[in-house]
Amino acid sequence: MAWVLLLVAGLLEVAWAFFMKQSAGFTRLWPSVITLVTMVASFGLLAVSMRTLPLGVAYPVWTGVGALGAVAVGAAAMGEPLTAARVVAVLLIAGGLALMTASGGH
Repeated sequence: MAWVLLLVAGLLEVAWAFFMKQSAGFTRLWPSVITLVTMVASFGLLAVSMRTLPLGVAYPVWTGVGALGAVAVGAAAMGEPLTAARVVAVLLIAGGLALMTASGGH
């Protein structure tokens, strides 16, 4: 269950990053509100998952899911370029996440 909560926390990290961009520096009300709500939910689920998972696994996985998701959302929804260097970076992050989860998660 901790892994599911951690995955959802990572996906919520993607959501708050997306809505933070949409908030235009917290100058737009509803994207700002959504940013704050998803941020609190993301941190809360991360905290609950860390009751079971080690810090050295949970935190890197959370940030990695957020990073990979942000690249994907940026490319798919915001027209950000998906260059060869970014693809290599995504593959390196994904490989690091796979190794991290295999190395010490419960």
